[in-house]
Amino acid sequence: MSRILLIEDDPTIADGIIAGLGQHRMMVDWFSDAKLGEMAIHEGVFDAVLLDLTLPRGDGMTILSNWRAAKIDTPVLIITARDAIANRVAGLNAGADDYLVKPFALDEVVARIQALIRRSQGRSDPEIRYGKVSFSPQTQQVSYDGQPVDLTVKEIAVLEHMLAHPKQVHSRASLEDKVYGWQQDIESNAIEVHIHHLRKKLGNEFILTKRGIGYYLNPELA
Repeated sequence: MSRILLIEDDPTIADGIIAGLGQHRMMVDWFSDAKLGEMAIHEGVFDAVLLDLTLPRGDGMTILSNWRAAKIDTPVLIITARDAIANRVAGLNAGADDYLVKPFALDEVVARIQALIRRSQGRSDPEIRYGKVSFSPQTQQVSYDGQPVDLTVKEIAVLEHMLAHPKQVHSRASLEDKVYGWQQDIESNAIEVHIHHLRKKLGNEFILTKRGIGYYLNPELA
């Protein structure tokens, strides 16, 4: 499950994007205010950003410039009614990864976001493989040694994040940030439960524990 930051002041457009991305198992945190949206990037682990340019209490171009100056490299797709070539060039020069003019089709938003996430993770193949485990972000299907594996939405979200960053040790807090939105209640042992179930379904040695730090994929299985 990818986590997307949406900064858009039009509630009708925002509702449509949230519903459309939700159908593709993307979790969206929405802000309509420029100041709050700009700060949100520091408070969560996001795979990509959808950023409008015309916002209350600020401008999307300024937000983007501030993020890039702060070395925040999260992929950004600008969504705006500003359709002049000069606006597109300015947005890309400010650090945007892609630029989409309103009105747009939700299918195109989904495709562009998925492409940005793959590119940011250094992948060209839409399927992620690690040892005998294969995962398709587009279909959210998981297989082990060629056989489909039935995982819950949250289990898939944990697995997808770990597969996207296979050499990292993931703390419980970082996994919570990735898997749960700010509006969701989290049981204190939720991540431990998800890891336990993933081990039962994918093998006890697939995910290892670094005591006191977090969880990581077994490098011997890569």
